[in-house]
Amino acid sequence: MSLRIKSQWFKAGTPKSAQQTASALAFIVWRVAQNMLTQMRSAHFDIDIGPQYFAFMREVLVFLIQTVDRMAFDCMTLHEREAFTPSLVRRVAEILEDSEDDLIGRPAEGVESHRAQFIDLFNALSEDYATFGHDADGPDFAFVRYLGSRITALMAAKDQNWALEQIMAIEAPEAVVTLKSAMLGVFSTEPRAARRQSVSGD
Repeated sequence: MSLRIKSQWFKAGTPKSAQQTASALAFIVWRVAQNMLTQMRSAHFDIDIGPQYFAFMREVLVFLIQTVDRMAFDCMTLHEREAFTPSLVRRVAEILEDSEDDLIGRPAEGVESHRAQFIDLFNALSEDYATFGHDADGPDFAFVRYLGSRITALMAAKDQNWALEQIMAIEAPEAVVTLKSAMLGVFSTEPRAARRQSVSGD
């Protein structure tokens, strides 16, 4: 099922900071990740609320942010991108932490926060993702396969034979299409179409 996302600014034409753009895209990235998880469950992959659920979300969120960062290369100056991507990572980490703390509780005393754990994972995987290609069509085969292989490792044994194909053939491509559309909306300076006015019968 395709995901419909509102991605145009209420007041178009007004310059937006890299931080504002990152905040808007963070919620979009979160929704796309949630949709991917929902679709995997609908395809009968077992992803239980708890550690597995959030391990899946973290992997997908890293992949989506990496994809957005590559797309931003064509929309931003180097200076803007250097402010944008860290802001995006931090905001996504905050959203994730709110959800994870709410559903499974905060980490034990002395253990890194869920926010910090996500940022650590993003930084660690960035070195690997940096070796993969991305062009106008989106992430290359190796880029998507890397996500698929990491997701496969999280699946129950009965699901591992099919998870890679599901991610590569369906979930990741659909997510990238949604992100590309959202990016066009967020970076657009065109005014929003006016709402249709209702006409009373009086």
